[in-house]
This record gives sequence, structure tokens and C-alpha cells, in this order.
Amino acid sequence: MMVTGGLFTNQMGVNMIFPVKEWFIRQSMENSKRTIRVMILLSLILIMGLSGNLLLVIKSLGDWALPEEIANRVFSLSYDRFAEKLPHVVFDEDVMKMLPQTTESRITWENVRDEFGSTDMGFIAFGLPGKSVFDEKLLASLWDVSRALEELPEVDEVMSISTADRMDSDEGFLEISSLQPSRNLTADEVRSIEEYFEKLPKLKKRMIGRHGDYVNIMIKPQKATENNVLPKLILEDVLVLMLLGIGILLTVLAVNFRSATAVKLVWGVIVISLLSMMGFMGWVVTLTGSEKFHFTMVNASMPIILMTIAAADGVHLLTKFLREMRKRKHVEKAVHETMQRLLLPVFLTSLTTIVAFLSLTFAPIEQFTGYGISVSLGITWAWLLSSLFLPAIMVQHEWDLKSKAVTHPSPFERIVSLYGNLITQYQKRILVLGSGIFFLAATGILFLKVEVDFTKFFKPGTEIRDSMDFMNREMTGVMDIDIRIEGDMKSPEVLNKVQKIQTFIDSRPSVHSTFSIVDVIKQMHRTIMDDDPQFETIPESREKVNNLFTLYSMSGDSDDFSSLVDYDYRTGLLTALMGNITTDMIVKFVQDTEKEVQSIAQNDIKTTITGLLVVLRELVDLVIRSAITSIMVSIVMIFLISWIFFKKGLWALLSVTPLVFAVILNFGLMGWFGVELSHVTAILSAIIIGVGVDFAIHYIAQYRNISKSGISSEDLTREVVEDVGYPIVLDAASNLGFGALLFSTFVPVQYIGGLVIFAMISTSVGTLTILAVVAEMFKSRLMKA
Repeated sequence: MMVTGGLFTNQMGVNMIFPVKEWFIRQSMENSKRTIRVMILLSLILIMGLSGNLLLVIKSLGDWALPEEIANRVFSLSYDRFAEKLPHVVFDEDVMKMLPQTTESRITWENVRDEFGSTDMGFIAFGLPGKSVFDEKLLASLWDVSRALEELPEVDEVMSISTADRMDSDEGFLEISSLQPSRNLTADEVRSIEEYFEKLPKLKKRMIGRHGDYVNIMIKPQKATENNVLPKLILEDVLVLMLLGIGILLTVLAVNFRSATAVKLVWGVIVISLLSMMGFMGWVVTLTGSEKFHFTMVNASMPIILMTIAAADGVHLLTKFLREMRKRKHVEKAVHETMQRLLLPVFLTSLTTIVAFLSLTFAPIEQFTGYGISVSLGITWAWLLSSLFLPAIMVQHEWDLKSKAVTHPSPFERIVSLYGNLITQYQKRILVLGSGIFFLAATGILFLKVEVDFTKFFKPGTEIRDSMDFMNREMTGVMDIDIRIEGDMKSPEVLNKVQKIQTFIDSRPSVHSTFSIVDVIKQMHRTIMDDDPQFETIPESREKVNNLFTLYSMSGDSDDFSSLVDYDYRTGLLTALMGNITTDMIVKFVQDTEKEVQSIAQNDIKTTITGLLVVLRELVDLVIRSAITSIMVSIVMIFLISWIFFKKGLWALLSVTPLVFAVILNFGLMGWFGVELSHVTAILSAIIIGVGVDFAIHYIAQYRNISKSGISSEDLTREVVEDVGYPIVLDAASNLGFGALLFSTFVPVQYIGGLVIFAMISTSVGTLTILAVVAEMFKSRLMKA
């Protein structure tokens, strides 16, 4: 190849103008120092989006490393005054935000939150196994815990024995008093509380565990409280495990590059790209307030994915550079030839990978939009760093032309050279074997299941999973369904319909407890009728119902019902709590409930259903649609982009062939091995396509270059595999270290760790077998393309 001005002359003697490529080469080689400074400056501007979080980390480190008084004095001014104003990533795990804002269940949930406060309850089981909760010492401790929780600014209300009221009859009047009147109780007072629960079994089910040895503390958070615990736990878990993965990645690169500088350059591109992506999220959240760019469980895979993709460009450029150095013994010439050969394929791989992740913006799950755009920005920055910053550093560095990295082929190079010969000798056998494996694995799609139950996202034996399993097994459970009812909530006709709905839900095996304003009315009616159980019913007239509330207000606070009915008694809320329930059961439960509620309500009252169960039911459909949408959009767009740049439909078809095979293999093996499809693993289609397209594009670009160099058709495939196979294998092998994520405490992160490894293996092997064999079989046509 020869470069003259802005003209690029290829081996076929055809002059082609590539002004952009020539500009990149000129900036990297002639203005390398300026290019390095500009790229570092622009990266720092992006990284500043993390500044609020970085300042928090600095403050934490200061608190740990310095005496408390000095640390507070040094950091309180900087953090307390400026941290909230600085751009920073927001951690969030509000499940409801995954639903589109126009979804009826989300609209209902927002209405319920505005009318009745937060429905996202927290639960604490308080007691000792095998010991009755009706104990003076235990209730004294419960009193202390309940009061301490009430003092927390994030807590709106605490519901337990120590904070609850009781109703008693006083000569036909309602007397409202504290269920636990003081911290220290006598034996008779404890017995009185126990007797009160014995006559009200529904209340007992809600307040006391199934075996009577734990009391339930229900915590209602403030509406504005952010749930940052789970995503931060996930991020911490991922970062710790990534350190092990990074160690393996650097080791593989060091063994094969045999150059500390080459490893540092790849690592530099990775780190700057990753920090820039996270900083971009902080800028977007700060400038727009968009919830789509909050860091959630879905985003936990972002660092892993970008590291995989950013490493790929650096690996391809440096392996080509070291090979050219071996031939030319001249740094500038090696850099120039590397850029001439790889700038276009690196651009195409970055563009097609960006398209794969931007396809997530078409998915109905809203967090996928922020995920796709953020990763795409990270890929764009990795491309700019690889195409400008990395070559400029390569030009500036003083390379040792006598080092083993330059003079001797690496172990992977020798292996790939042998592999190229096998492709040409056994192409039909390889194609038959590959097709057999593909069809066998593809049948696993029939067994693929969708799982959106968050309790299943944690390994058994972990504290969070064990806690949730305990609450499901011993207490009220952690899942809820809420029914918002519009009607006259003092009308016996309306209340009887609410009672029918409640009775139906209570009859379901998985439901442990339900409560509504009906329970309060029935308890008040029984109490004023000399505590006769026969009168635990809804009064027959509206006037009598209204009288009950009037009597209650004489000694109690009418705001006690604010979580069950609105101020005007025109809207009520029925809540059901339940334990273990599978995703399949969730879908059927919600469908049956909707049908029965509509049958009971008819046209007399208006009902809408929301709550965690409904969200999970909605997510099942959204997860499936998201996976299918991202696959279809990305493959079609990659096909069109390849067609435009390679100017041949056959090349475009070959570029997506390994991707289609890898996607089907991935979901097939998920089905065979029982890996459920969730809102976290649904992004794997974009990951597989985004990672896999790099290998195919590099192979096709190099195939076209070498086929036009005058090489014989017999040596073509071997030469292509030898040239491009090494960086492909090295790229795939260097990212096997992310198998460390298999040891994560979060099951979806385990899946992503394993499936990313499989994606690297399947797409790299698919490129070097299926694509290579098909290209060999059609080489007579392809050499003319």
C-alpha cells in the first residue's frame, strides 16, 4: 500500500479517497503529542460526571485513614456543600421504573403511592426460634427497636405490636388505646395482648409469625426514599470479582504480547473508556434528570461488557503492529501500515457493535434505553482512543526492536497457524460437526423459561436470599398485590363487593394475609356489639357504617386509616401479602385475580390492580419482547451496514451468519442448562451480537484485503486465519477471566459471567469455523467481490 496526500491506492490500482482515515493517520503520526493531550482532556471532562461519587469515596477513605475530628473538618465543607451539586451516577432499584410510564399498572401504582403513601414495605422478623413472642423481655426489646426505627428520616411508619392500637368496648362506645401501653409490661398485660390476638386471627396472621415465635415489624418508607442498597451491593460484588477477571486478562495478554508496554496500552484504553462511560451517565442524570440512566441491577454487566469490547480494538491493533514491526523493523512504518489495514474494520466493528446496543432503545423496558446509549458512548470512546490515542502513544514510545514481542511469534500465533491448515483440509467435516452441535443446542430453546422473581436472583445461602426465604416461609411473605377500588367506601354494597374480592384472594394457597378497610369496619362493628363474634360483619346501612367511624374518631385518630382509604372515603386499597410463588404461578395468579375482580365489581365499582406481582407479570412479557426486538433490529442493521461498506450482499450475509448461530446457541444452551431469561439476562442478545460482530467484520475485511493481494486461492483461507485468527483467539482468551463472575452472590451476574464467556467462545470459534469454511466454499465468488 502507498499513501500520497489524501489518496489511498490499493493493490488493484484503484484510487479511493479516504479523507477521514487519512486525517486519523495524520493526527496520530504527525501530531501525536497534541492528539494525546486532547484525548486525555476530553476524557477527563467525561469522567467528571463521576465526581460526586468520587468525592464520596474520598470522604470515606478520609474517614477511615484520619482521626474522625480531622476527617470531618477536612471533608465536611467540600462534600456537604458541593457533592449534591456535582454530576454523579445515581444508584436505583425501583422495579416499577422498568415499566413504560403509560402502562396501566404503573399509572395505578403512582396513583396509589400519591393517595396512600409508599406500598414498598420492609419487613423484620423479631424473635427467637421456638420461644413465644408473648414474653415481657422480648416485647420490651421490640418497643426499643420500633421507637428507634421511627426516628429514622427514611421511615414514614412502623407497624408492630409496640406501635399498634387496639379496640375495646366501653358501654357501647369504642375505646382506642395502645396495644402495648408501655415498654415494661406485667404478666397480665402480656396475657391481655395474647388474648386480643386470639380473638382476631386475621390480625394475628399479619402481626405474628406462623409458629408464634416471631413478631412482624412492617416498615413503610417515605415516598421520596431512594432504594440504593441493592444496586450498590451488586456493583461492589461485580467490582471485587472483576479484579480477579482483570488479573487473568492481563496475564493472558502479558504471556502473548511479552511486552509490558503493550499490556499497559490495552489496559489504558479499557480504563479510560470505562470511566468515561460511567461519567457520561452522571452527566446525563445531572443535566436531564432522566431515570433511564440510573444505575440498576441491569447495569451491573456494563463494566464487564465494555471491558470486553474495548480490549478487542486494542488487541487487534497491537497484534497487527507487532507483526508489522517484525517484518519492517521500523516503528512509524509499522504504525502506518497497521492504521491503513485496521482503521476501517475497527470503525466498522465499533459501528456495528454500537448499533447492536442501540437496538436496546427499541425494547419496551425503559432502563434498556439508558443501558444501550451508555454502552454505545463507551464503545464510541474506546474506538476514538484506539484509533487516535493508542497509535499516537505507539509512535511516541521507544520500542525495543530486538525484544521477543517483536522477533518471535507468540504461542497463540503458532496454534492459529496450524488451525488454518485444518480448515482447508477438513472443511466439510467441520461444517457437518458444527451444524450438528448447532441443531442439538437449538432445541433447548423449547425449554427456555422466563424468571422475574427477584428472590431467585440471589444464591441460596446468601444473607439476602436466606432472609427472603425465611420471610416467605415463616412470616407474611415479601410479595404483594394491591387493588385500588373507586366507590363509596361507606356503602354496604361496595364494602360487600370488596369483601368478596378479599375472600377470593384469601382463598389462594400462596396468599398468607390480606387487609383492607373492610377488616377495620368489621372489627369496629364486633367491638361495639359487646365483642360478639356474630357481629364481625359489615353493617346493613351506610348510616351505621358512618357511625362506626364517628365513634372511632372520639378516642382514636381518623388518620389511622390513611393507608387503607382516602380522606373522602371514595377510594380504598386492598393489599395481599404472599410467600413463595414461581413466575408461571404469578402470571396465572394475576390473570385469575383480574378476571374474578372484574366479575365481582361489574359496573358498580372501578378496580385497578398493581403491586409487585403485577409488575413481575408485566416484566415477563417485556423481557421476551425486549430480547426479540433487540435481536431483530441489531441483525438487520448490521446486515445493512455491512452491505453498504462491503458493497456485496453475500458479504453482508456472511457477516451476520456467526451472530445468528451464536444467538441461537446461547438461548438453546440456556434452555438445556436451566438458565432463566430475566430482565438482566435479556440484554445478552445485544452482548453476543455486539461482541461477535467484531470477529466477523475483522475476518471479512482481512479476507478482502488478502484476496486482492494476488495470493493463490489455495493459500487464501490459511493466510487469512493466520493473520486475523491470532488477535481473535487472543481477544477471546483474554476475556475468559470474567469467569470469576461465576462466583458472584447474584445469580444473574453469574449467568452473565458464564454466558459472556460462552459468547466469546461461540462467536470466535464460529467465525474461525463456520464463517471460514463457508468463505472457503464460496471463495471463487468472494474473490471477485
